[in-house]
Amino acid sequence: MTTLDRIRAIPIWTGAIDIQPLKGGLSNESWVVTDGGTRHVVRFGRDFPFHHVFREREIMVARAAHAAGFAPKVLYAQPGMMVTEFLGAATYSGEDVRANRRRIAALMRRFHDEMPRHVTGAGFMFWVFHVIRDYARTLADGNSRMASRMPVFLDLADELEAAQAPLPVIFGHNDLLPANILDDGTRLWLIDFEYAGFNTAMFDLAGAASNAGMTAEESDDLLDAYFGHAPDAALRRSHAAMQVASLLREAMWSMVSELHLDAPGADYVAYTAENLQRLDAALDQYRTEYGKRP
Repeated sequence: MTTLDRIRAIPIWTGAIDIQPLKGGLSNESWVVTDGGTRHVVRFGRDFPFHHVFREREIMVARAAHAAGFAPKVLYAQPGMMVTEFLGAATYSGEDVRANRRRIAALMRRFHDEMPRHVTGAGFMFWVFHVIRDYARTLADGNSRMASRMPVFLDLADELEAAQAPLPVIFGHNDLLPANILDDGTRLWLIDFEYAGFNTAMFDLAGAASNAGMTAEESDDLLDAYFGHAPDAALRRSHAAMQVASLLREAMWSMVSELHLDAPGADYVAYTAENLQRLDAALDQYRTEYGKRP
């Protein structure tokens, strides 16, 4: 069956449907389907063990996030496919994230606190430093063109992990790209839960900041809004280190994707180069502020 045939065969439609591609995303395929005047999002995606992505878990988290009031309703799901409500909400840019950082901090705080009451099944831990180490093994085993850089990346991961302030374990989204935050004019929504799992809050806080290009002052304001007080020196350093780790993980995600993914229109080599450039800039800023070791 073609993709369009698979969409037409979904048993929830009430009549003739209109199918349009939904652009965006580097690993999945999404479509907007209009059925009787109501729009839906149909999302296709395989399990990606090399990225620690399993669709059964993603569907569970999407349903839990809807039950907790953070995400659109899942209307239908089967292995490799999920149909959700189309919200018609605006997709955030980096500028939007920076301008609404205190709203996003409040959203993150609620998500972190409330999601453990709704998720089910075996727990999944997302610890970025484990992900980086596992990516290094995948890249070495796959004879990646970047394999020679892994010792430097692994040393950097050790350094950044040592700078982390101890924080409680929460349930994190773990992929806070601006495009995964939607605004319907009244409230904010979250989508895309491939990497959601137990973590500390710092990865979401760092990911939101680094992916949106926040300044140091904006990052401090984000932390103030999340924790309810201005960050002390240890918390500020932890956040800066985790931003570097977030960018390192994103660059290595792209390197692994070069080996294993072929999403239409995705240029993983260019995305790797873009993220390495951002990583170098963030690391230079971190080194200037804090030196090499905590």
